Amino acid sequence: MSAKRKILVIEDEPDMAMGLRANLEFDGYAVITAPDGERGVVLAVGEKPSCILLDLMLPGIDGFETCRRIRKEGIRAPIIVLTARGQEIDKVRGLELGADDYVTKPFGLKELLARIRAVLRRAGQDAEETMPEEVALGKARISFVTGKVTRGRKEHALGYYETEILKMLLRNPGAVVERKELLREIWELENEPMNRSVDNHVVSLRRKIEEDPARPKHILTVHGFGYKAVP
Repeated sequence: MSAKRKILVIEDEPDMAMGLRANLEFDGYAVITAPDGERGVVLAVGEKPSCILLDLMLPGIDGFETCRRIRKEGIRAPIIVLTARGQEIDKVRGLELGADDYVTKPFGLKELLARIRAVLRRAGQDAEETMPEEVALGKARISFVTGKVTRGRKEHALGYYETEILKMLLRNPGAVVERKELLREIWELENEPMNRSVDNHVVSLRRKIEEDPARPKHILTVHGFGYKAVP
């Protein structure tokens, strides 16, 4: 029998943490929990979870800082943020720090489980995909080994979905990759015009890669269709 996938839940609300543990264990996962960000970082480093569920509103260091510290430690497990916040700026800030996806409270268990299965499945396929270990977009160098973008003296952690978007765009340099194709292949969702997941991750990618994110030269929008990468 194969070992159970381990999920780290960083959540300060006891009822929420207990409910997530019970449902995730029922679905076959091994679950560890942390009541705050400091403990969450320690467990992320020591336990090497396959996936991390991270609440933004934590005592002590908040979810943003927790995410930053986890990525700084070199932990590349997908991070799904659990948040009651709906503002786009919070989502983009989290993506810039290395988060991969968001589920807004209150959320359905089926939705959460589907998101977890999707990121775990895609993460397992990464090793099988043929991509150069390092590529350049303008003055930015992207390492698929370390999961980081380096531009000048600045270094940024890449989130899971950011990495997947980049891979799809770079496999088709100069060609338009439709937004609905990105949703289908990466999120396993059919075309949902109101779903902002792709757009939020592209905004975050531009802030990490482009010299002037407001006037991008390398990750371009083709209005009404999707995006393309230009070296």
